[in-house]
Amino acid sequence: MTVIDKIDTTIFAKRESEVRSYSRGWPTVFDTAKGSWMRGEDGREYLDFFAGAGTLNYGHNNPLFKQALLDYIERDGVTHALDMATVAKRDFLESIDRNLLEPRGLDYKVMFPGPTGTNAVEAALKLARKVTGRESVISFTNAFHGMTLGSLSVTGNSMKRNGAGIPLVHATPMPFDNYFGGVAEDFQWFSRVLDDSGSGLNKPAAVIVETVQGEGGINVARPEWLRALSELCAERDILMIVDDVQMGCGRTGQFFSFEAAGITPDIVTLSKSIGGYGLPLALTMFKSELDVWTPGEHNGTFRGNNPAFVTATAALDNYWADDAFQKETLRKGALVREGLDTIADSYPGVSTRGRGLVQALAFEQADKASAVCGAAFESGLLLETSGPESEVVKLLPPLTTTDDEFRQGLSIIAESVAKVMA
Repeated sequence: MTVIDKIDTTIFAKRESEVRSYSRGWPTVFDTAKGSWMRGEDGREYLDFFAGAGTLNYGHNNPLFKQALLDYIERDGVTHALDMATVAKRDFLESIDRNLLEPRGLDYKVMFPGPTGTNAVEAALKLARKVTGRESVISFTNAFHGMTLGSLSVTGNSMKRNGAGIPLVHATPMPFDNYFGGVAEDFQWFSRVLDDSGSGLNKPAAVIVETVQGEGGINVARPEWLRALSELCAERDILMIVDDVQMGCGRTGQFFSFEAAGITPDIVTLSKSIGGYGLPLALTMFKSELDVWTPGEHNGTFRGNNPAFVTATAALDNYWADDAFQKETLRKGALVREGLDTIADSYPGVSTRGRGLVQALAFEQADKASAVCGAAFESGLLLETSGPESEVVKLLPPLTTTDDEFRQGLSIIAESVAKVMA
């Protein structure tokens, strides 16, 4: 009898909705987690190159954050406070000022829209429409911005869009960087329809973009493409929203993924790893002149998650007071990319892509990617697929993963690819 056969998953199939997904690809029952590792209830350990879909940039149960959280709970610190002023929120906002905004010369207001990334995106879209008085938003091919209706309207994936059950309107997709493989000039279509009175395109309120499309297949926008997009928006009085829910908080090296392009978006969305510990937290940040909200005009019951403020503050103070963590992430990213390049060079139809510590193997035969993830799981490594055909093996390891752990994971990937491509 195999290890999997010993694990009781009966209640999940009996009572949990069919909408569940990750538990199908990883048929085990997880019990504990530490650093870059998860342990099943049967004692088997798994090296985690998934990190909660980018929510655990600092690893599982980071001791720096855990102790701060335990201390806060022990002294009966406020847990739930809507948007009331608390010590925990004040500390967090001061840490944002000190570690993120002031060093970068950013004058952003911080909004707490609700606990998840899609809440941050919904608030961003609503604010852009409120500021400009326009309805339309430009999104990009293969984008993913969330699962609520507004976020789905600017998402490209047809399966996710179909789940809405109603038409998704007031959004227009445009080609993402390199969508035509370099055949067509970037922004040729976009700029033409904006300026052509006969195009039928209403002047948009905003453009929303990911600098690296995570769910879309690890499609990396070039810095020059992002700069051109920023300039196009500024010239035509269109707000630029950067969705940094998955690629922010240091995933690509710098804290904000747009820093490498030298641009300053009008609105930025953050979630996932902003809470540090995996606790729900989301932010919508925007230039001060855009703060046209009236009190309570956008709110949510769980926008005041004080334990998440505590762990988020610990994350910023411990990892972002200087650029050492950023440099380490870039170094580790180069190490991982070198290992993946070596694997890809050994097989036709396999290529690499990524930035920082979001890296990937892309397969021309789409089904190979899922097979590699399955083989890796059997060898104790957690990986997921992405892309419109699930043709990409995506690596989102904790940024705190050690070099030895990376080498161990890369070895498993190499073995899994060899098995699948044999």
